[in-house]
Amino acid sequence: MTASTTHTTGIPIRGAIAHTGAAGWVRRHAVSLAWLLPVLAVAAAVQLWNMGGTPQRIDDEGTYTAQAWAITNLGELTHYTYWYDHPPLGWIQIAAYTSVTGAFARYPFAVEAARESMVFFTAVSSVLLFVLARRIGAARPTAAVAVLVFALSPLALQYHRTVYIDNVATPWLLAAFVLVLSRRKQLAGFAGAAACLGIAVLSKETYLLALPFLIWMAVRGADKSTRRYTLSVAGAVLTVIGGGYLLLAAVKGELLPGPGRVSLLQGITYQLGSRAASGSVFDGGSLANQAAAQWWALDPVFIVLGSVAAVVGLFLRRVRPIAAMLVFLLAFMFRPNGYLPVPYVIMLIPFAALLVAWTADRAVVAIAGWSRSRSRLPGGVRRTLGITWAAVTVAALAVAAPLWTAQLRGFTTSDLDQPMQQAERWVGDNVPKSSRLLVDDAMWVDLVKAGFARDNVVWYYKLDTDAAVERQSPNGWKDSDYVVTTDSMRTGGNSSQDVADAIRNSTTVAVFGTGDQQVDVRRIHSEGQAAAEQAITKATDQRKAMGTELAANPALEADGGTRSQFRAGQVDSRAMIALGQVLADQRVSVDRFTPLTGETGQAFRRVVLHTDGAAATTRVERTLEAMSDAYRPESVERHGDELVVTYAPIDPTTAPTTA
Repeated sequence: MTASTTHTTGIPIRGAIAHTGAAGWVRRHAVSLAWLLPVLAVAAAVQLWNMGGTPQRIDDEGTYTAQAWAITNLGELTHYTYWYDHPPLGWIQIAAYTSVTGAFARYPFAVEAARESMVFFTAVSSVLLFVLARRIGAARPTAAVAVLVFALSPLALQYHRTVYIDNVATPWLLAAFVLVLSRRKQLAGFAGAAACLGIAVLSKETYLLALPFLIWMAVRGADKSTRRYTLSVAGAVLTVIGGGYLLLAAVKGELLPGPGRVSLLQGITYQLGSRAASGSVFDGGSLANQAAAQWWALDPVFIVLGSVAAVVGLFLRRVRPIAAMLVFLLAFMFRPNGYLPVPYVIMLIPFAALLVAWTADRAVVAIAGWSRSRSRLPGGVRRTLGITWAAVTVAALAVAAPLWTAQLRGFTTSDLDQPMQQAERWVGDNVPKSSRLLVDDAMWVDLVKAGFARDNVVWYYKLDTDAAVERQSPNGWKDSDYVVTTDSMRTGGNSSQDVADAIRNSTTVAVFGTGDQQVDVRRIHSEGQAAAEQAITKATDQRKAMGTELAANPALEADGGTRSQFRAGQVDSRAMIALGQVLADQRVSVDRFTPLTGETGQAFRRVVLHTDGAAATTRVERTLEAMSDAYRPESVERHGDELVVTYAPIDPTTAPTTA
């Protein structure tokens, strides 16, 4: 009876087998897990800690975040016209992660949700890097060191935290190298490697540069009797996956250029030919030099040690294809008239970390005389070379320790994104939701979620490059009301005349942060800067005249500094008109004026006043409530006999007009 029941249901038997299989797998890999899991936990913890604070959000992050958000919330491939600048699979995977985990709902700023997905992809990359190190014969401690270098180098941490589709492609590339080293079931391994490389390339096209070296490893490791067949199958798989991208464009009717439409050929032509070159790495004013300088500032030790380890790796058979790939990728940066994207370094980091750990391991083996592999070099020579490389590695670690400590402290404690967050909150609280905004794409999702119409939040790059946006802005920059400038807009927006005109014909209404982190909220004046400055000067003179009269009012109780603020025209005209009416009825005391956050240099629009008792305070409240719409405060907060009166940032009675 028992046997029959078990056979009928089948569940106890399969459950026992599954349990035994999982338990057996854990037992077999217990030592590896003991090495991997602690370093994986450290890697994830360091990347998660203060990930929203440092580094400050940049425009590219906002673009990939907005594209992922558009997939799950708008049902569209991008938040603007998709023009085949990159294959879409990278942000599709970000969208999948945020959708499954509900990340967008858990963070106040959308880029933070996408940064959480970067933690996931980096964790997967860490596991695969450990496995790859073991596949090429590294000891478990060596594999663990490779993961730690990959995770903790300040260069790595900066770019692993940043929302780049390169981080999405990296685990697929590592998986391809792991699978191509399969010894058993080689056909499946080669086919899987091809599939993984295809996904990596459709996540970020530059990962196609790894193809020759993956083929090298495949040819070298393939069984001679089935080599032609397994390589053919792998090639077919890669072709089919790549063909899927072509099919997408063909189905949409966008494979070839045509009037009024984007095309895949146009996107490829742009990336390979018409895109502006980054210049030489050695040219101090070039974009390539700026990118390399940024990498160098983050971690010069890892850059030097990783580059030298790549050269050393050329002489070590196990890692020769990987070392050759890294040398090639480094040399590729120096090609003339090429384009060097800032996140290009992300592809290099895992392989550099692997080679740093592997060459150090080989140095120790050579010194100890543990190697049993045949070598053309005498044992004494190997030992001398090992001692030399070990000394170089130890010296590099001695230099790196204080540099890494200082950099990692900054990553875990600094809040470089605060100006961006403050600017977003200021815009959400103070700018009318009907306004049209020119913004850095890092703010796009947040402002749309805050209630601004999707078409009224314009990524500055699209103002004169997207036909749909141009149709919505027949007058160019003049159709926008505000421009929120960041470092990327101030530097990258120079190529757009419309963006430059918008900034030039605008005045600052709020400033947050300083230096490269500074974010300015600026009001655009469609009548032009000259007319706006005349109106601003006239408004200031009016405030000075009103303030001088108000400062002389005997019913006003204020210290000399506060009266000077009135006379200098530093107080909002609506506040002074309201105070004039209040003072006609009773005495009030006014505190020294202080600016609201971000509004240093602007007219003070918050008044803190005190009255003589509850009845007097109530009379003041009623007076303020009775003001017409143009002069009525935005808010009045009562605290006993104290009133905090705040006006909207734009004074309609004196501010320059916009069309």
